[in-house]
Amino acid sequence: MNPLRDTAVLFATLMLFWVMLAGSLAADVLLVGAAVSLAIALLFRDGLSFFTEFRFTREAIVAGFLYYGYFFKELIRSNFKLAAIVLSPSLPIAPGIVKVHTNLKSRMGRLMLANSITLTPGTLTVELEGEWLYVHWVTVESADIEEATKRIASGFESYLEVMYG
Repeated sequence: MNPLRDTAVLFATLMLFWVMLAGSLAADVLLVGAAVSLAIALLFRDGLSFFTEFRFTREAIVAGFLYYGYFFKELIRSNFKLAAIVLSPSLPIAPGIVKVHTNLKSRMGRLMLANSITLTPGTLTVELEGEWLYVHWVTVESADIEEATKRIASGFESYLEVMYG
């Protein structure tokens, strides 16, 4: 990890959001945005942005687009699945917390995996500890670590591995 690069990436990300939210390229607006972005970037040097630890290769960029396609497909699929459960008179749920293993080595890759799982209806990452994620699953389909990993994380992980390692 390169701290200077990470700080610069965080600054650039914050400035991008500032410009989008401010909706103006006036000098005073840009100056305030630059000052605030720089202050935050310096105070939170160890903070993570989407591009922290990102591998800027052609394969990683393609994997990024494919990842978002996969994420939205899973988001829609799980919304329908959860809606069917909620609308069912018998409310067929079997909630529980399962242990999921990840092979991702980068902090950002693991964070993206945990957030992707949490943003998908029916699952919630409650803890991320090293290579293990503890996930609350509305309908536990398997308590086996390998099977739970396959059903919950493997799809996301295949893209994140290329993007972050």
